Amino acid sequence: MARMPLPSDTRRLTRSLARDEVYRALHGWIVDGTLAPGEQLRDAELAELLGVSRTPVREALLRLDDEGLVETQRNRWTRVAPITAADAHRHFPIVWALERLALELREGQPTASELERLRALNAQLAAALQRGDAPAAQSANDAWHELLIAGCPNAEVRAILAEQRARLRRFARLYFGGSTLAEQALQEHGRVIDLLERGERAAAAAALEDHLKQTYQRQLCQLATLGLATPTEASAPCLPQ
Repeated sequence: MARMPLPSDTRRLTRSLARDEVYRALHGWIVDGTLAPGEQLRDAELAELLGVSRTPVREALLRLDDEGLVETQRNRWTRVAPITAADAHRHFPIVWALERLALELREGQPTASELERLRALNAQLAAALQRGDAPAAQSANDAWHELLIAGCPNAEVRAILAEQRARLRRFARLYFGGSTLAEQALQEHGRVIDLLERGERAAAAAALEDHLKQTYQRQLCQLATLGLATPTEASAPCLPQ
């Protein structure tokens, strides 16, 4: 039986940290694509790799199952959940609504240095897309959105957004890795920055929401081209002719 494609340099965990650390490790491997959709997850092998008993591994897998990242057929198998259009339908509306809210709630206008950093991150995204570096593109995009909402004083909004964006990272890895559709985000980012620079925060928040809705639609289109969503699920008119 082939072993799971897990990092060979993983450090073993102390018992006191096991429960949360096992969850964080598995969560990270799933959302960054180390463990691909459909990959079978064997608790004994994971426990051996991480240097823990099977109990914290099983607890982590149950938690990931509750979150929709893992699926289990009792007494048969546990595996990484597939990427589906239904997941996008669940999580994207939360993200576009809360990112708009976070920007509207922001205390004060972005500083000149923050605006400069937003432009620099957008340039990093452009360069990563140009060279086909999906991890770097995803990292630059995540950093751009995180900086944009960093001034929101509501910690609960920021926490929910962090969780929801983590759920969408599997989509983002596909999006930035094999499609020119992502390049359209560059102009949309630029529009948000321009509006903020002019002090039009309400308009910038609306433009941010529109950008995320367009990203949602583009990612659904990509799922359809990959056979991971039906044309109906992806809204057929947006599909490439």
